[in-house]
Amino acid sequence: MALIDWDLATSVGRRMVAAGPDVTPAEAEAAVAELTAAAAAAEGPVREATGMVADPARHATVVVDRPTWIAANVAGMQRLTLTLERQAAQRRDPGSFAATAGGKATAVQVGAMLSWVATKVLGQFEAVPPPGQSGRLLLVAPNIVATERQLGVPSRDFRMWVCLHEETHRVQFGSVPWLEDYFTAEIDTFLAGVDLGNAEALRRVGAVALAVVQVLRGASGASIIDAAQNDAQREVFRRLTAFMSLLEGHADYVMDAVGPQVVPALDVIRSRFDERRENPGAGDGLLRRLLGMDAKLRQYTEGRAFVSGVIDRVGVAGFNEVWTSPQTLPTLAEIADPGAWVARVAG
Repeated sequence: MALIDWDLATSVGRRMVAAGPDVTPAEAEAAVAELTAAAAAAEGPVREATGMVADPARHATVVVDRPTWIAANVAGMQRLTLTLERQAAQRRDPGSFAATAGGKATAVQVGAMLSWVATKVLGQFEAVPPPGQSGRLLLVAPNIVATERQLGVPSRDFRMWVCLHEETHRVQFGSVPWLEDYFTAEIDTFLAGVDLGNAEALRRVGAVALAVVQVLRGASGASIIDAAQNDAQREVFRRLTAFMSLLEGHADYVMDAVGPQVVPALDVIRSRFDERRENPGAGDGLLRRLLGMDAKLRQYTEGRAFVSGVIDRVGVAGFNEVWTSPQTLPTLAEIADPGAWVARVAG
């Protein structure tokens, strides 16, 4: 019996996720076609801005709906928690009530959380693809359409703007072959520290699963996920926080650097999008704080300031030294002090 009933988690998430915006079949088809074209059009500008090359044939771009995004993330979580599954299998009776009921209860918890996150995410690169497959760039069409309507911005410009950000993530993982292994190794280290030898730890498995989801989304910080962390795990989270701040900040920097050339409404989009980030509704604001997503929003700001600070000092080529090895990644302290990273790595 699995620690988490992943099929049930997928089923719960799919059943609970809210329907997307009202669109006609023709509007839905047009949105898919335009997002696909925008993703392809973003490849050249991102390559020129970053100096990084990734084969688009290896990492496909796929336009998806909310249930498909949920299924993809459950698959990623399942792969990431294999270490935890092996530990649990050695420590408990697979036929016990705790094993069967706990796996289903946690699945409901994970599925419910994913159903909420699935309404928020605009795009995501699959940093942890299924075994034997390459990561895909997922563009969540219903959320992109809903957001552009809420912001009141031109759809063509907004879709291109989103694709610039997400294409940067595809290029990061596609051109730096060790990134995926680094990420999964850090997750394995985090999960290896989970104590499954007592009942209290087993009751925290839901929090562990949610923490993995939030790592996939890039969040960290004071939240319910802290309930599943010991001191060693917090050190891993500090490294992952710096890592995700780098990835998100780089993507945000590129989308705004390239934007004026290909997104006429860039200033309006950025202004309204930032205002939306900073002023969620009461319900969304509570969930964001509980799940640590406010920390993810800080990563955009702090990471972008780091990337900008480094490029101002040593240019794009100097900044790209960051992709040389895990040792050249910035620490969390260096994210706040780009000059310190420059002195250590690119000075």
